[in-house]
Amino acid sequence: MGGVGGEIFVVTGAGQGHLHPCMELCTHLSSRNFHTTLVIPSISGTTPTQIPSSFSQNPLTSFVYITSGPPMRPGSDPTRQQSALELQAHITTNRSQSQPPIICAIVDFQIGWTKEVFQKFNIPVVSFVSFGACAAAMELGAWKAQAGHFNPGEEARFIPGLPEEMAITPSDLKRKPVGPAPGPPRGGPPGGGGGRGGGGPPKPGERPPWVPEVEGAIALMFNTCDDLERPFIDYMRAQMEMPAWGVGPLLPEQYWKSSSSNSIIRDRQIRQQQRQSNYTEEEVIQWLDSKPRGSVLYVAFGSEVGPSMEEYPQIAAALEHTTNQPFIWVIQPGSGIPKPGGGGGQPGSEIQEGYYPHGLDSKVGERGLIIRGWAPQLLILSHPSTGGFLSHCGWNSTAEAIGRGVPFLAWPIRGDQHYNAKLVVSHLKVGYKVADDLSEMVKEEDIVRGIERLMGDQEMHGRAARLRAKFENGFPATSEAALDAFGDFIRQKAP
Repeated sequence: MGGVGGEIFVVTGAGQGHLHPCMELCTHLSSRNFHTTLVIPSISGTTPTQIPSSFSQNPLTSFVYITSGPPMRPGSDPTRQQSALELQAHITTNRSQSQPPIICAIVDFQIGWTKEVFQKFNIPVVSFVSFGACAAAMELGAWKAQAGHFNPGEEARFIPGLPEEMAITPSDLKRKPVGPAPGPPRGGPPGGGGGRGGGGPPKPGERPPWVPEVEGAIALMFNTCDDLERPFIDYMRAQMEMPAWGVGPLLPEQYWKSSSSNSIIRDRQIRQQQRQSNYTEEEVIQWLDSKPRGSVLYVAFGSEVGPSMEEYPQIAAALEHTTNQPFIWVIQPGSGIPKPGGGGGQPGSEIQEGYYPHGLDSKVGERGLIIRGWAPQLLILSHPSTGGFLSHCGWNSTAEAIGRGVPFLAWPIRGDQHYNAKLVVSHLKVGYKVADDLSEMVKEEDIVRGIERLMGDQEMHGRAARLRAKFENGFPATSEAALDAFGDFIRQKAP
């Protein structure tokens, strides 16, 4: 192990939206001669067979598991105590076996409590944010600006230090109430998959529950880059009074190679999927190949959140009645049925049938492709026939689409998705919001109007293409520089 720059523990949160970015982060760090150990909570449901061979066979990357059960209330938590003991044992084993010294822990603050374990060993902790900097900055800024309510006649509440177009407006406060996101009792990303405990995602103007989770950390890492979110990274650096870097988007290496070569991405070559689907990748490609360039609307809401049971028929009607619009609609099992805790439930939990648009396929014929279950999203977004994305604006989906020049019809459901949508619509100007008032049911006419506006706006498609061009050389150079800066910083801080 001679010459290795030191050991870095990377602690991931539960869920694929946390695990995959953390694995990519480990790979980037190993290319800088750090040895990394990925710490995976058992609640993630990830098995060793789901870890890519490129990761497990890399001599500078390894992974370990810690026990992690369902979310529990703060206080005496036996599962958390067991996890802490297991993590301490891994640290002790590392030190006793003459491994490279542990110089840092990078902790996904969905499970920020692990920070305390590392601090017992005097190991510096960097808080890792698996979503974008805009969501964090907007939550923090809305709290500081007391933007949870408006005075009579007030049209906007500006946040000092953030772009004017990101001012909080009354429509930003119009959201459907949602339950708590799945995750541990404390902290976590803004509604993006965990950590709200019993309170659910914060409302605008409330203190972000992740704020105490970064206390004691020496720096922040965001899964983003300067090209997308520099004003928000700068804001977080200034407000939190610590270094903050954009080190992403932490997407697979094949994604970035595909971006530079302008080729189609094959999802199953990147991630081993165990979920079922009614179409193969080849069938999806054949369907897309039959459609004109930039003509297809891709409709997908992710696996954890989506519209209500009453809204799904509105989508079906809108897709049926936009008679010249080709589309791919991905429908997850359990669509329209609230999940436990407002998210995806626990691994292995039984999923109810949910909504399905029976009969729609026969009405639209070859104009539509309705995928039930898993869909090759990277393939669809990278195909030249795809020209729009009706999305919940989860951060990974948002980054994937921006990098391939696909504009948005934004339908955020909870938490950080609302601010990701605002980033896309107001700051980057590569999308429209499906409706101004998301506290009410979104109706067919809203969706039809949004689809026609999005797919017909050539100026917006041009902006999306120009934004994509920033990534034509692959992984952002600014993020490479940020990772280098982190390496220099942490070597100086190493115990």
